[in-house]
This record gives sequence, structure tokens and C-alpha cells, in this order.
Amino acid sequence: MKIAIAGAGYVGLSLAILLSQKNNVSLIDVLDDKVQKINDGISPIKDELAERYLASGVLNLSATTDGETAYKDAQFIIIATPTNYDSRSNRFDTSHVEEAIALSLSINPNATIVIKSTVPVGYTQALADRYPQADILFSPEFLREGNALYDNLHPSRIIVGIPHNSAFKSLQNRADLFANMLLECSSEKSAPTLLMHSTEAEAVKLFSNTYLALRVAFFNELDTYSAARGLDSASIIEGVCLDPRIQAHYNNPSFGYGGYCLPKDTKQLLANYEDVPQNLITAIVDANRTRKDFIVSDVLDKLAQEHSENTAPVIGIYRLIMKEGSDNFRSSSIQGVIKRLAQYGINILIYEPALDEVAFFGNEVTHDLDDLKARSSIILANRWHKDLEDVASKIYTRDLFRRD
Repeated sequence: MKIAIAGAGYVGLSLAILLSQKNNVSLIDVLDDKVQKINDGISPIKDELAERYLASGVLNLSATTDGETAYKDAQFIIIATPTNYDSRSNRFDTSHVEEAIALSLSINPNATIVIKSTVPVGYTQALADRYPQADILFSPEFLREGNALYDNLHPSRIIVGIPHNSAFKSLQNRADLFANMLLECSSEKSAPTLLMHSTEAEAVKLFSNTYLALRVAFFNELDTYSAARGLDSASIIEGVCLDPRIQAHYNNPSFGYGGYCLPKDTKQLLANYEDVPQNLITAIVDANRTRKDFIVSDVLDKLAQEHSENTAPVIGIYRLIMKEGSDNFRSSSIQGVIKRLAQYGINILIYEPALDEVAFFGNEVTHDLDDLKARSSIILANRWHKDLEDVASKIYTRDLFRRD
């Protein structure tokens, strides 16, 4: 099978690696440097398993900036371009998805298009109405950054959404073929497979991520209450999570939920609730802002207790990334904390080896961890790391369980 994939982010790249084990895959991206790395067997994203697979040299995978050539003979064209949330329009920016689809249809109208990008509820059906002769499917991804290839190899479920049009029966066959292709390349041949309407499949994606955000927000608010009342958060969380109906996942307090998916997906779902009664979805979005406000207030209280007004304390930031094993810090929760702290005119020093720049949001960046430790009065760490052991007394973190 010849497959073209638009977008070499963690979704597109991991999917390309997965499918290129048994198919001929062309991966398209606009960045020359990223394309060159992939063709050299080097992963442009931090994902240990993806790095190993690419370095093996046994994949039938090539990367290119030439979408026209890649689309020409492909039987499936998979769209995995970014859909950032646009606060002005109050919805995802789907322009890159639409550009890729328009180009692919102009070159290869007989290909089956599968949208992997996260889109608003109802988006795929609207596209099918706009292009009634096109075969367009939607298949949500459920991947963790840093473990995207693993999650593709071991899927929790495979969902393919089918819009209603005159070729519905044919699209069902194509959806079956796509789902089976994913299963054949995975290590979980018995993973549940669901075929449903594309609008329901889009809702599955947004509700899944919003529930994960809800869990993060819940345990963060539990931790906020505990900290404000002088209680032991870890003991309370452990006791709560021994209930088999709740269990111990997504329960480790943090500075807030962040990363590329959860903040934008919760906002998009909230936007989709226009004219639909709700309270909870708004609360999930608002809770993340409230948590960051609390973190800043708590840090400022600690600074006031430990430093006199005659000194100018430096707040250190240990990493901008969301979690260990990832090099992505898009929309990370610590950024919201930094912006709030900067409003108080406090000196901020950021340690982030994955960032080449010497400044971030107008704050100094150091690439020397010892420099961060020496100059900082207090160091904020969304996630604990063993490298901080020697300055444990300086560390402010809500990472209670310090899991790897």
C-alpha cells in the first residue's frame, strides 16, 4: 500500500514509522531540516522508541517537502497537520488541514483522505458536504508525547469516523481497510476497533482529552485545598485512589494541565457547547487558570517568608517541558506561571537545554544547571528530577509522587 502523510510532528511521524513497517510511506513536511533528519534516520522529536526504529534503517519510509509528488499515487493520504486553538475565532485553526486536503484532491482525487489532526465536532461532515465526490474519513489519535510510537504500536482502541454521503457503503469498506492496516502494523492485534459517524469520532477525541484534563484539575484542586489547610496531599490522594472506581492514574499534582493537546482541546470542546447547557466544561477550563494563580501566590508567600525586602530574589525555573522524556514545551503550565510572576517584576532565570535562545518571554535563559542552582533563591520544578537532589531545600514543586 502506498501512503502519504502530511505533517511530521509526533502524530504524523509516529504513524509514518508504524505504517512503513508494511507499507510504502511518504512523509511530507514544510521544514527542510526536519525532512533531512528523517531521511538520515534521525528523529526530529524526542521519542526513544521512534529514535530506535528510525535508526534501524529497515523502514520503507522517505520524507519530502514535495507534497504534490507524494500525493500523486497514494492510496491513502493521512492529514496530521497542526490545529492550534485560535482565541480570536474561538475554535481550532484548521487552515493547514484544508490546504493539505485541497492540494491532495487536486492531484489525486481518488485517494482516501484520513484526517488525524484534532478538529472541531462536525468538521469532517462539513468537509464531506463541501467535497461530495471525495472519500474523507476521520480517525482520532490517542498518543502521549514522548511515547507516541509506543502508543501506536499498543493502541488502546482504533476509531474511524465516516461522514454521511452518497458513497457511505464504499467509505465503510475504506474505513475497515484503514483500521485493519493500523492493526496489522501494531503489536496489539486484538485492540478494540470502532467504526462510527465522523462527528461522534471527533467528539470522542475532545471528550477523552477533556476528561483527562478534568482528572488533572481535580487532583490539583485537592492539592490546593490541602496546601491551604496544611494537610498532607499525598496521603489524601493515596486514600482516595485506593478506590478501584478511581484508581491511581492522572493523580499527581502539578502546576496545571498543559502541553499541546489538553489546553486547546478543552477550549474547543467548550466552544462546541455553544447553546448547549453545561457547567462542568467551563469549570475545567477555569480550574487551570485558578491553579496557576494559586501556585504563584504560594511561591510569593514563600519568598516573602524567606527573603527580606532588602534583597532581590531570583526565581529559577527548572525546565519548560511538560514532562521527562519529551522536548516539547508548547503551552506547558510553567509558562503561565512565568507570565504571572513576571507581572510582579521578579527576576526569573530559566534552565532549558532544549531551548537555543538566550531569553524566553523576556527572561534570561541559562543552559548550565549549576548556574541555575547557584543564582536562584527558589527553583520551581513542575516535575522533580534526581539532578535537583543537591538543592532540594530550594525546590518548589507539587510533584508529590516523583514518578519516572
